[in-house]
Amino acid sequence: MLRQSETIESPCKLICKLDLETRLCTGCGRSRDEIGAWMGYSRAERAFIMTQLKARLDTLKAAGKLET
Repeated sequence: MLRQSETIESPCKLICKLDLETRLCTGCGRSRDEIGAWMGYSRAERAFIMTQLKARLDTLKAAGKLET
């Protein structure tokens, strides 16, 4: 159970724009499903996803799908 003093880390950049081809958020790199389930994931699950986000965003950038 989450204590009041605990915060849940989030990669959200408040951009919230999904790329229709990859189905990834161009702000944080998460999928729509990951965004929706984020609060229900364990700390370990969130940490694992966060390790993948830079590579996802790099792929989107290389494809010209990120605003610079």
